[in-house]
Amino acid sequence: MTNSLTYDQSLDWIHAQLKFGIKPGIKRMAWLLEQLGHPEKKVTGIHIVGTNGKGSTVSYLQHIYRQAGYSVGTFTSPFIIDFRERISYNGQMIAKETLVQLVERLKPLAERLPKETQLGTATEFELITAMMFLYFGEMQAVDIVLVEAGLGGRYDSTNVFSPLALLCPSIGLDHQDILGATYAEIADQKVGALHDREPFLYVADRQDVITVFEETAQKKQSKSQQFGRDFQMSKASDGTYTFKQGKTVLTGLTPGMPGQHQVRNSALALAAIHQLMEGFPVSDEAIRRGLAQTHWQGRTEFLRPNLMVDGAHNRESVAALIDVLKTENERPLSLLFAAINTKPVSDMLSALSEIGPVTVTTFEYPKAYALADYPELYAQENNWKAWVDKALGDTGETLYVITGSLYFISQVRAYILEKEENKES
Repeated sequence: MTNSLTYDQSLDWIHAQLKFGIKPGIKRMAWLLEQLGHPEKKVTGIHIVGTNGKGSTVSYLQHIYRQAGYSVGTFTSPFIIDFRERISYNGQMIAKETLVQLVERLKPLAERLPKETQLGTATEFELITAMMFLYFGEMQAVDIVLVEAGLGGRYDSTNVFSPLALLCPSIGLDHQDILGATYAEIADQKVGALHDREPFLYVADRQDVITVFEETAQKKQSKSQQFGRDFQMSKASDGTYTFKQGKTVLTGLTPGMPGQHQVRNSALALAAIHQLMEGFPVSDEAIRRGLAQTHWQGRTEFLRPNLMVDGAHNRESVAALIDVLKTENERPLSLLFAAINTKPVSDMLSALSEIGPVTVTTFEYPKAYALADYPELYAQENNWKAWVDKALGDTGETLYVITGSLYFISQVRAYILEKEENKES
């Protein structure tokens, strides 16, 4: 029996749902999963919410659990090179044939949904989330699944299963039109994914956020664990890190990604592993190896010795990038920036310009910030590929940093890697 859809047709159908936008709420997901026989009930996993750091935390967990011998599923967004990265098994994105099979299961249901209910049409993210639960719940046996929320928590499409724990690596001012205007309102949406008696581990230093988190955990009778209070990660004199949680002390740790924010993300991952140690035992050596080997595409990633890409797509992630460049780099900097039109571009550019000259550009994407809309303070480049080519050809001391939207970073990364492949062939 042959598939009635090709891979490209399947992908086109998924992307066509983008026109239905973002529609917070889980009723459509509940209906779809009921029609599928509730595959989400067969998934054992960890739920990760937050503004920044979700993908990095997932990557630390995935690498450590893999080192410990477990099979690991991941659900992340956005993708950097290939759409199929969003649903991966043991670090490998799902096969094209599998994606087609998933679409063929979901497409008839998606067509029935607006006809048989008053819930409207499913969004792209809802369909991808349903595909993920179907894949890991029925098609691919897996020990543990790491599920990254898309937007928010309470009304996010991923908030339809019973995880082993809820993690939150950060709260920032992003997607305020949907999640709320203040840190506290956004925190309330994120922690809204917390279920009764579910462990909740988080990183936060704002008292308004901590108050929301702790009050919610108390209402849910959930044990909360906060970075700095219940678990710590401190730098030793030899440059390695020491993790402490209760009576647990782990020394000689080296997080695989640079920056203080990655110290916090890695500590959160270790705290979650410690929390779940009874059901998923992990040796100290597996933790050390997994932590050191962790990387995450498009995040403080060196594609050449003189060129870094980083998807710093909001105020908080820009601040984290600046911290890395200030503390771990001594070379002169040259930065290229492109964003989408829902971001606080002026604030982000103002912060970046304090560490080096910034050039702004645009890229092919429906929401890409137009070159004419950028503040006139900054140099402009209408062809970002020309800027990249010049950077790649420079043999001097300058470190070139390309940052902004992850959608932009995805295109830059693909361009540079393709040039490398063509050079080798």
